[in-house]
Amino acid sequence: MFERLHTFIAAKPVAPDPGPADGKITLGDVLRRNWYELWYQPKIDLRSKRLVGAEGLVRARRPDGSVIPPALFLPGAREDEMLALTERVIVTALRDFEDCAALGASVQLSVNVPVSAFVKLPIAQILREQRPSAPTWPGLILEVTEDEAMNDLEIANDIADQLRALNCTLALDDFGAGYSSLARLRQLPFSELKIDRSYVSNCHLDRVNAGLCETIVELGKRFGLKTVAEGIETVHESHKLQGLGCDIGQGYLFAKPMPKADFLGALGRRMVGGPRPAAQPLSAPAKLLRGLFAET
Repeated sequence: MFERLHTFIAAKPVAPDPGPADGKITLGDVLRRNWYELWYQPKIDLRSKRLVGAEGLVRARRPDGSVIPPALFLPGAREDEMLALTERVIVTALRDFEDCAALGASVQLSVNVPVSAFVKLPIAQILREQRPSAPTWPGLILEVTEDEAMNDLEIANDIADQLRALNCTLALDDFGAGYSSLARLRQLPFSELKIDRSYVSNCHLDRVNAGLCETIVELGKRFGLKTVAEGIETVHESHKLQGLGCDIGQGYLFAKPMPKADFLGALGRRMVGGPRPAAQPLSAPAKLLRGLFAET
């Protein structure tokens, strides 16, 4: 299986290919034509407003420069294609950290990985062989969804032990959407809980969402895990989540996912790893917060 996956990774188009005539794009098309890109969405410390990491998100770019969102090419993908994509995402993130380190930025990158990949890909070997040489590398975070993790908890525990030896960790993505029992939560080998965006939305107004966010943050504290709120779009949501004790925020309020070049530009402007300007107060207008990581 591992050797067959390289047929997708090694394949290169001999000439620019506009894609299928019917306009429908599959993941196999993206991989074979080498249209794949890994974009980054910053993760922000809600207290200091400093960039502390970024999540790698898949995009595809046609030869004409137009960008294809994952919702248009991931649905219906075959398992071998998803595994090939997963391997490429991990290797890309490891290499991209080297570019971050060249700017003096020791940000921790994270990528999404299906639980099945832990069984069918030699992930520990890939990390061991491809890990960055920079001594400041803080490790890679591999995100798995709550429903998948709960269905394969034994696998998650096994891989977590291997990852710890490589300075890498697991994060539980979309937490709250799977309605996990507290008994099973005690067994989770994760370093982060990512609060599902459906609970983050209007959490400053919606008492139910606010209560759920508060509960997840408290669970994180009890289990010694960082909490990450996804999909923050307003200053009010950010303010509420900070007040609840949430550690990290991610969403359009701070920055949209951006190409690697733009992300590196943002790192350079913010001088991550060196002197930084004073953090903006939470009451600052949204445009100031967006300005922290404006797209170039």
